[in-house]
This record gives sequence, structure tokens and C-alpha cells, in this order.
Amino acid sequence: MITAIVPAHNEAALIGSCLQSLQQAAGHPALAREEVRILVGLDRCTDGTEAVCMRFGVETVFVDAGNVGVARARLAEVAVAQGARWISCTDADTTVPHDWFVAQSACTADAFCGVVQVEDWEDFSPAVRRRFARSERARNGHRHVHGANMGFSAAVYLRSGGFQPLTCGEDVALIDAIERAGGNVARLGAPRVVTSARRQARTPNGFSHFLKCLETGVPDSSAAGGVLIPEWA
Repeated sequence: MITAIVPAHNEAALIGSCLQSLQQAAGHPALAREEVRILVGLDRCTDGTEAVCMRFGVETVFVDAGNVGVARARLAEVAVAQGARWISCTDADTTVPHDWFVAQSACTADAFCGVVQVEDWEDFSPAVRRRFARSERARNGHRHVHGANMGFSAAVYLRSGGFQPLTCGEDVALIDAIERAGGNVARLGAPRVVTSARRQARTPNGFSHFLKCLETGVPDSSAAGGVLIPEWA
């Protein structure tokens, strides 16, 4: 069984598109008869996120943490308990391509790290788009880690100690732990997911912060949204 885990805090406006894309990917004929489940972690939601999840018929898990690392860890715990062999991670403001589950399952590694793209840049300038294109290397062997586009076997997840209770960078910390535990990580340029360029961040120092750093032209050495932000020209 493959399980997709999606942490969510007040994501009623965007999570519908995410769930629709996951369900379409779960129906890929190359998956044959393998079951695919979708778990959403409702972390202190006060909007209609739960109602959207009910409309799509996906399983929800209540989390009272206000912490993405705790939410991902809880979802992974449930996935493992339900018998998942592979866990795929994305975010509620992200859509995945039709072959997402297939590609992760076929990566012949203990973990998968993919890249992201943005299609709706809202009010960000062309300069930000150019800087993003230079920093987000969509090629095999890249060094990016995005919680919106990653996956791992249940076995290596347990061996590495799982997600840490971090408010940001829990994805980077997990991949580091997997590599330290001897796991093999496939860092592939495809498939890419489409994530939002919203300015209202759900986590501090996440992808929104990364885009704002690109906007100001001030490099940040921290891991933002799973991206190690480089010095850019």
C-alpha cells in the first residue's frame, strides 16, 4: 500500500485541488491493483478544511500542535500502522502530476526527493521568477528537499527515527537522517509538483519566506521550504 500524507492548517481554499490531483494520480493504470490512501492532518484548523476533505472522501487525522513536523510525524505514524510500504509527502497548497505515485514507487531507492515549480506567480516580479529558475535546479542529482515533493519507504522512515517536531525544516532533517542511516535517496528532476506562491505563509521560514528572500535579493543561509538558498547573481 502507498499512502500520501498532507498536513493542513486552514487550507480550505486550496486543498481541494491538491486532493483532486492525488486521487487522479492514485488511479494511474501502472499502479495496477496496489491500494493508495490519502491522509490529511487537520492541524488546528478553524476553517472549512475538514468539510473539503469529507467532500473528497479522504481520511483525516486531528492534530493539535500548530507544528508541521508534528503533523507529518503523526500522519506517518498512522500510515505505518495501516500497513503502508511507501509514504509520499506533499502540501495542501500543491498539486501533483498524474504519474507522481508511479514515479516514486519506481525510483528504486529508499527515499525520493523531487523539485517544485510555480505556475501562478501572483504579484511577484519577473526578477523573482528568474532567480527562482536559477536556484531550483530541476535535474537529476539536485540537492533540494521539499516536503511538497518527497517520499520514502516505511522501513527507512522507521530506521531513521522519523520526522522531528520542527516548525520548519523537518523535511530536510528527515532526509539527512535517512542518509546517515545508510538509506539511498533518489534526487530526481521529475516528476515536479506545482506549488503556490502565496505570501501568507503557514510555517515560518518556509517556501513563502524563500520567495520573499528572492524578492529582496538578500540570500538566506537557512533551509527554507526545504531549499538550501544559494548566493545568487
